[in-house]
Amino acid sequence: MTTAQLDKMRLELRRGVLVLAALALLKQPHYGYSLRKQLQDSGIDIDEGTLYPLIRRLAEQGLLDSEWKHAEGRERRYYQLSTMGQEMLQQLTTEWRLLNGALGNLLSSDEEKA
Repeated sequence: MTTAQLDKMRLELRRGVLVLAALALLKQPHYGYSLRKQLQDSGIDIDEGTLYPLIRRLAEQGLLDSEWKHAEGRERRYYQLSTMGQEMLQQLTTEWRLLNGALGNLLSSDEEKA
């Protein structure tokens, strides 16, 4: 497998995880940069060209509320889960745990055979 192929597969694997990670962190209000920093501090590297379209898409889907606040000498748009976003986070968390458990079983099974 080439590096390009591996990079493409990693990107596909990360896409859905980024949505879940962003929703989980947006239980608390964040502006774009603070969300990006928190994701990076948690071990999830994301560039601005991915994060900001993701935030806009989640807001357009009604999963985030936003408001402008004056902080640190400037206006920033803060995002936080809406009621629908909270429900979505709960549902996706349940789905993640089910998939993660099933995948864990499959991967353990493969390791035992090796």
